[in-house]
Amino acid sequence: MVILGLVLMILGGIAILSALFVSQPGTGGELLGLDVTTLQAFLVGVAAGAAILWGFSISKWGTKRSLAHRKERKELTELNAKLERVEAERRADGDTVTDRDRT
Repeated sequence: MVILGLVLMILGGIAILSALFVSQPGTGGELLGLDVTTLQAFLVGVAAGAAILWGFSISKWGTKRSLAHRKERKELTELNAKLERVEAERRADGDTVTDRDRT
């Protein structure tokens, strides 16, 4: 998700920079080799801004999700280590119940 967010932000940035530095002001002009009107240039700018904001929010959400997943995995690893240690202590002490002990 983080990569998708970064890609959206980069594409939005490229669209905005190309509109600023390549197009001719007032007439719409040419944007990345395509003739565009002023309205089309405006809509490209709105879409680029939306892509940047959407990319930022996706990156933020993906980062939170991966951090939470990493924290959960760490806690499970610690619990598993504790469980293995307790089971090893029980085996060493001979506290396990067998079928012979039950009769």
